[in-house]
Amino acid sequence: MIGISIASVVVLLGVLIFAHEVGHFLMAKRAGVGVLKFSLGFGPRIIGKKIGETEYILSLIPLGGYVKLLGESLGDELSDVDQKRSFLNQTVWKRISIVAAGPLFNLLLALSIFTFVNMIGLPVLTSEIGSLQPDSAAMEAGLKTGDRIIVIDGTAVTKWDEISRMVTQSRGKPLRITLRRGEAPLDITVTPRSMKTRNLFGEEVESYKIGISPSPKTVIERLNPLSAFGEGVRQTWAISKLTVISIYKMFQGVVSPKTMGGPILIAQIAGAQAKEGVVQFLLFMALLSINLAILNLLPIPVLDGGHLLFFGIEMITGREVGVRWREMAQQVGFVLLILLMIFVFMMDIERLNIRFINDFIHGFTG
Repeated sequence: MIGISIASVVVLLGVLIFAHEVGHFLMAKRAGVGVLKFSLGFGPRIIGKKIGETEYILSLIPLGGYVKLLGESLGDELSDVDQKRSFLNQTVWKRISIVAAGPLFNLLLALSIFTFVNMIGLPVLTSEIGSLQPDSAAMEAGLKTGDRIIVIDGTAVTKWDEISRMVTQSRGKPLRITLRRGEAPLDITVTPRSMKTRNLFGEEVESYKIGISPSPKTVIERLNPLSAFGEGVRQTWAISKLTVISIYKMFQGVVSPKTMGGPILIAQIAGAQAKEGVVQFLLFMALLSINLAILNLLPIPVLDGGHLLFFGIEMITGREVGVRWREMAQQVGFVLLILLMIFVFMMDIERLNIRFINDFIHGFTG
C-alpha cells in the first residue's frame, strides 16, 4: 500500500506541476520572453538537458516546480538584445498573461480530464426509489419503494440528481410526477416540504424535500464529445466555485483549518483512488488540479496571485510597485507559506497518529 501511495502521489503531483509550469512556459514563449530553466521539482538536480537557451531539469523533491524567465529579477545584467526579451520589460498585460497561464492550465487539465471521463462513462444513480421516510410527502402521496420516476412536470428524468435538483428548485410548488410501477405508468402529485438540513459546510439551511432516497442501482452514462465537454465545463465551474466558497468559509471560521491536508494525506488518498481504478484516480487529479489553480490565485506574495495583485496595482496607479515593498511582501508571503506547510504537515501527522491509535485499539479488542 505504501509503494502504491508513493508512486501515485509522484505521478499525481508530477502531472499537476507539469501542467502548471507548461502554462507559464508556453505563454512566455508566445510573448517573446526568454525561458532559462524549466524544472519539475525542487532541490538537488537528478537529470537535466539544455536545449537552445532553456535548461530542462528534473529535481529530487516533487513538491513543486518553476520556470526561470529571462530578466525576471531586477539585478539581472542583460545585453540590449536580451533587454527586449526580458520579463520585466514586457507590458503589464503580457506579464499578467504569463503568470495567469499556470493556474489556467491547471483548470484546463481538470476540464480535459472531466471531458475524457464523461466520454468513457461514469456510473450514475438511476431514478428508482430505494426507500421512503415515514410520514413524508412522498409516502402520503402514494409513492413506493421500487417505483421508477420517469417524468417530473413534463420533463423526462433518468438520473437521481435530476430528481433532487427539480425537487429543490420547486420551492414547495406541487410536482406532477409520472412513475413506472411494474409495466404501467402512474401519475401522482407530490408537494415538497420545507425542511432544515445541513449543507456541505455543516451549516443549517432550508431545503425542499419529498422524503425519498435512491436505490443503489447505477447505470454507466457515456456522453458524446460535445456533451462531455459541456458537462466538463459545468463540473469544473462547480468545483471551482465550491473551492472558493470553502476558502471563504475557512476565513469565516465555519470550516476548520484542520480539514486541510498536506502531501501525506494526498499520498494516502491518491493511493486509495489508484486502487479503485484509473477513472477514480483521474477524477481525484482533476479535483486537486482545480484546488491548485484556485490556491495559486490567492493574493499572497510568492504565489501567482501575489504577482497578479502587484500587476493590478501597477495598472491602476500607472507605475510599478516599489522594489522595497515587493521585497517585504515576498518575505512575508514566504513566511506565511512556510507556516502553512508546517501546519498541514502537523495535521497529516495528527491524522496518522489517530489512525494508528484506532487501529491499535481495534486490534487489541479483537
